Amino acid sequence: MRYYATADIHGYLTLFRKALEEHGYYEDNGDKKIVICGDLFDRGRQAEELQQYVLDLMDKDEVILIRGNHEDLFCDLVTTDRGLALGHHVHNGTYQTALDLTGYDTVMAGIRHNDFARAGRKTPYYCRIIPSMLDYFETNQYIFVHGWIPCFAGDPPQFDPDWRESGDWESARWMNGMHAADAGVTIEGKTIVCGHWHCSYGHSKIEGICSEFGTDAVFTPYYAKGIIALDACTSYSGRVNVVILED
Repeated sequence: MRYYATADIHGYLTLFRKALEEHGYYEDNGDKKIVICGDLFDRGRQAEELQQYVLDLMDKDEVILIRGNHEDLFCDLVTTDRGLALGHHVHNGTYQTALDLTGYDTVMAGIRHNDFARAGRKTPYYCRIIPSMLDYFETNQYIFVHGWIPCFAGDPPQFDPDWRESGDWESARWMNGMHAADAGVTIEGKTIVCGHWHCSYGHSKIEGICSEFGTDAVFTPYYAKGIIALDACTSYSGRVNVVILED
């Protein structure tokens, strides 16, 4: 199987399609699947179009979806909210995604907040896409996650041999996988493919080849022992990373 792996599209469908085209996805007639390692929405403004694109991929059985922290945020916003302030959702882009997918504006969302939340729970994103998402997807050679595999807390984090059965995947979705891998939290014989944390972190802080966000910052995929990191920080870099993996 050929996997076209990506992460953190964040609502930028045009850039995502461009990356797939550049990697030959649309001309590939073999056995293939796209693996999206979380965070479909919450930065760009193509939420409705991307939602339909993902639904079409699901209908064709051409996609494997990994749940990211921004999927958790959307569920928080339209269900219990768990005490998160509205400003938290605005900052992370979740509020705008909910507006785009429901057709509400900020005034009506504030006045009729219960109806707004209910409309969010009726979106295909909430009803179909998020329920289909996995905490991780594992093949012979790769483990696809969003942030990282669950670890024991600490700095550096410590490896948890029972990570597959862990109940702490929500926290793991917020982890910096490059930091964890550099600390030795990897899986023998496997490569963990992740998103969530901008690749320029690894190129800057670990490899030391560039600044993290300066004019020389590098947002191409980060490769090291046991890891391939994919988050291109798309809203900043203007690119979506895709890598082709055979397994």
